[in-house]
Amino acid sequence: MDSFVVSARKYRPLGFDEVVGQEHITTTLKNAIDNNKLAQALLFCGPRGVGKTTCARIVARMINGFEEKAEANSLNIFELDAASNNSVEDIRNLIDQVRYPPQFGKFKVYIIDEVHMLSNSAFNAFLKTLEEPPPYAVFILATTEKHKVIPTILSRCQIFDFNRIQVSDIAKQLRKVAEREAIQVEDEALHLIAQKADGALRDGLSIFDLMVTFSSGRAVTFKDVINNLHILDYEYYFKVVDGLLTENPTQPLLLLDDILRIGFDGHNFIAGLSEHLRNLLVSQDSRTVALLEVPDSVKERYVRQAQAATPSLLLSWLNLANQCDINYKSSKSQRLLVELALMKMANVNAVFNTTAADTEAVKKKVS
Repeated sequence: MDSFVVSARKYRPLGFDEVVGQEHITTTLKNAIDNNKLAQALLFCGPRGVGKTTCARIVARMINGFEEKAEANSLNIFELDAASNNSVEDIRNLIDQVRYPPQFGKFKVYIIDEVHMLSNSAFNAFLKTLEEPPPYAVFILATTEKHKVIPTILSRCQIFDFNRIQVSDIAKQLRKVAEREAIQVEDEALHLIAQKADGALRDGLSIFDLMVTFSSGRAVTFKDVINNLHILDYEYYFKVVDGLLTENPTQPLLLLDDILRIGFDGHNFIAGLSEHLRNLLVSQDSRTVALLEVPDSVKERYVRQAQAATPSLLLSWLNLANQCDINYKSSKSQRLLVELALMKMANVNAVFNTTAADTEAVKKKVS
């Protein structure tokens, strides 16, 4: 059996032009290298799976002028995981290595991952070397929690803040991988995987591999993804809102019962309904429709349904859903809490009309 290589490794970028969603970083680094103005101490900050270590390796290769597959790469790059090597002794060993110039190429590059995990004494031991490194040494520190890095380290580094990757960018990259692997996959499935990745391309590729394994050679479908990732289909929320628009809670309550029967949590449902209502509000203005991170076919459905409700009605529903979300964990009757929220939503217009009538009656009495 051939060894399987996960997509996150198989399609790891080898050049800046392949890095997804970090153009502000890659352009700056490329210009710095081309103009010989690269700092010797860099700090890469940002969420997991967005390309920090990948960019560090590309920098190491480019400043040494190595080919993409050059074996000398491994002799010039030293990677340290600060999560498990965070003592003063570990840093002293690293400092001892720095004293010797590289055997190949011009630079030795030290990549320290999760640098915020270093102890204060290890940070202090590292300060002098970081501030005045030998001309052949470049330090690239990477962290997901910049606020935990001590100020004296921050002040000695050139800081690069990596972004969460947009859903559309992750979906495009997944489409490229699918085409290279000759895998049939629905656009809706790619968008859902990209949303679930939560800004991390590595997570998106891992989920994609899982879906491909499940399909076992068949096309990866939207239905496969929602079943495997335990996500509620958009269809449920469109039907719930259709029911609420009739001002009758029967359909929404029956749909909630179906959702609970197939194993979904009430909290999951109400959070998803809040997101759906937010999307409807966004869809009421053509200028903000672009904020929807859903496939184009679903965007059209949001726009159509949004036209059937007023902004004040959607805001009232969203407020009720938000209150239910806040109180869910502390409630002793959680199903009743969600059902009550749906019944209130279905009767919002009736409450508006009653309030308006009462206000009018009060005005008549006063006059």
